[in-house]
Amino acid sequence: MEVLQAIAAHYNHWITIFLMVAGLYVVVARGNMIKKLIGLSLFQTSVYLLYISPGKILGGTAPIIDPSIEVYSNPLPHVLILTAIVVGVATLALGLGLVVRINEVYGSIEEDEIFTREDDDE
Repeated sequence: MEVLQAIAAHYNHWITIFLMVAGLYVVVARGNMIKKLIGLSLFQTSVYLLYISPGKILGGTAPIIDPSIEVYSNPLPHVLILTAIVVGVATLALGLGLVVRINEVYGSIEEDEIFTREDDDE
């Protein structure tokens, strides 16, 4: 019973671990470049959760100095993650653009087919 309570108390960490492992698996196990980009997005999301989770303090408020408030939350993790989300979207857009260009040149977005065509051209 105590194990279930410990797991339930840290559910956000378990979700982070699951997303990280799932994203890494998709990147390593799949040959389709679109699926690899989706796996990278999953991995990025897990990192966002990893940084955001400890950023919220229960009972904490915004860091506005007031004599009646004793517990404050740190806004820095939220700001960093907002920046990381913008960079992640830009990186994903660039990756999708590269996949479109690779598809125009090789006629496929599967890694195995592209590597065999590269070997045939040599």
